[in-house]
Amino acid sequence: MAKFRDDEQAAPELLEPLSEPVDAQSVAGGERTIGDFLTALRDLKPEQVERILAHQREKGVRFGEAAVALGLASRDDVLAALSQQFDYPVATGAGERLGDELVALVDPFGARAEHFRSLRSQLMMRVFAGTAPHPALAVISPDVGDGRSYCAANLALVLAQLGGRTLLVDADLRNPRQHDLFRLDNRAGLSSILSGRSDQGAIQPVAAVPSLFVLTAGTTPPNPLELVERASFGLLMRELTAKFDHVVIDTPAAVHGADASVIAARAGAALLVARKDKSRFATLQELVASFAGTPAQLAGVVYNER
Repeated sequence: MAKFRDDEQAAPELLEPLSEPVDAQSVAGGERTIGDFLTALRDLKPEQVERILAHQREKGVRFGEAAVALGLASRDDVLAALSQQFDYPVATGAGERLGDELVALVDPFGARAEHFRSLRSQLMMRVFAGTAPHPALAVISPDVGDGRSYCAANLALVLAQLGGRTLLVDADLRNPRQHDLFRLDNRAGLSSILSGRSDQGAIQPVAAVPSLFVLTAGTTPPNPLELVERASFGLLMRELTAKFDHVVIDTPAAVHGADASVIAARAGAALLVARKDKSRFATLQELVASFAGTPAQLAGVVYNER
């Protein structure tokens, strides 16, 4: 079981959590460090690098922290340098381009992102182990506001950050949110495909994460349950799991109907999200029982404190 909190603050060292302190030899020599990447990124002059190194030695901080303290780099610059150094996608200036709920991108070294990486590790062992194709994973919950879209989006992000092709499907054809979180066009999407209208442009790449793609919900249809109950949805799931390493599906709240149970059965696996001080055990049991006897396996429960 994973817990998510939004009251935990990132420690100051999270400005540069993965890199060792930089010395003059490593910056000037052949060893590629955070200093090398920041120097190239900000076009730092030798005298500026020396100022940073002097401040680093005086204060006993890391190179990135020293650069930020002296006004020679920003926190976004440090994140961008870390992204290059460790080939790890992050988003900078995220408030302008991406939803703040995408913590795995906008605060990639914070406590909440680390919780999602822990959840990813469990799912890699339980759901995505063995030979491909792996089952798709439907993220389900009893009610509106439980955090399904938040969990689905960040789980897809941390899976994509491993490098495998990952698809996030917004199958909430009642109240879709993924296009808003990722700032994507929602004119064509899942509803377009299932209704036989068009699939052109339905799957869109996420620029900040080269291995992540999103299939938005598309136009909200009048018959969402009927669309996911059609055989075409099951065929689509098989096609997508064959083409992508990981498929994560956002679903409608169970309070709206049987959509989530039907989607979980077609997906093959389900992750149940429970909300602190809101979800009731009996309701959770009822939702799990609704796809009993289907091919879907319950991968686990996320206790969302956010």
